[in-house]
Amino acid sequence: MILGSNIKVSITIPCRNEEKYIAKCLDSIVNCSYSKDKLIVFVCDGLSDDNTIAIIKNYEEQYSFIKMLLNEKKTTQFALNLGLKKSDADIKIILGAHSEISTDYVNECLNAFEISKEIGCVGGILENVIEDKVTAVISKAMSSSFGVGNAYFRTGNAEGYVDTVAFGAYKKEVFEKVGYFDEDLVRNQDDEFNFRLIKNGFRIYLSKKVKSKYFVRASFWKLYKQYFQYGYWKVYVNVKHKTVTTIRQLVPAMFVCLLFFGAIICFFFKILLPIYLIGLIAYLGLALIFAARKYDSFNEIVKIVFAFFILHFSYGLGYLEGIVNFVFLRNKPRNSSNNLSR
Repeated sequence: MILGSNIKVSITIPCRNEEKYIAKCLDSIVNCSYSKDKLIVFVCDGLSDDNTIAIIKNYEEQYSFIKMLLNEKKTTQFALNLGLKKSDADIKIILGAHSEISTDYVNECLNAFEISKEIGCVGGILENVIEDKVTAVISKAMSSSFGVGNAYFRTGNAEGYVDTVAFGAYKKEVFEKVGYFDEDLVRNQDDEFNFRLIKNGFRIYLSKKVKSKYFVRASFWKLYKQYFQYGYWKVYVNVKHKTVTTIRQLVPAMFVCLLFFGAIICFFFKILLPIYLIGLIAYLGLALIFAARKYDSFNEIVKIVFAFFILHFSYGLGYLEGIVNFVFLRNKPRNSSNNLSR
């Protein structure tokens, strides 16, 4: 597909019980510089039981390019496909209700597509929005390479071809060739889809000019549940594709194994205890070094280290439970794993 000056663009927003954030998200789209004559927005609401639907309807009445679709199955993967299949746009963007886009977001996505005909997806850098002291700490941990590895859309450390992005903009032909989001996946739908995209010969480009904001989890407990689910569902994706999609996903699981099994082994073989302690001290030392690059006050360093531990431990524990459930027991996802961590 050759991009031209009359490109139709759609934005699909999965949404459920987002009365605190959905207006901010829609305002950012209303204020974006792209021509509204060539833009349509589908807010796919999963039967919200707060004030979300009333807010969306208010925007729908004010702006002809904003449409609400009811997602009766409630969860994200169904919402994404609902909006994407409804759209006949040339470029289809997916967005989170917890996000805001920059005024030139759409234009910069289109500019990035011009870099190469191989590009099937464009994404950008996420700026975490701080609402209180806890989200400030979580934000700093999630924007550190020690916290999230080479998730460059969070760290902003690179520009170019990557294996996944958040809030991607996709050419229509990608869905024609690859299909849509896997409706078995409550989590990791975008990672899995992007894996299939690359397997089918397309490339993903991360542009620093494509900017958005994201309102991070408001508590350590919510962060724990979020990353536990990421780890758990990642194994399900691996089993479906019969491959490990990225090597970095194994690191948190190895960390948890070393933490637990190392302690057990040292209980029986105390001669190994110094080695185990050296490993823990090395982890703590690295965590402190990376936290020191992010902190605003000395007291914040310890909290950032704690957030690092939550990211690594919860993802690793979820991944190990996924291995037991999907690889050894060959079970389907447990029902409780369908509950999102909001």
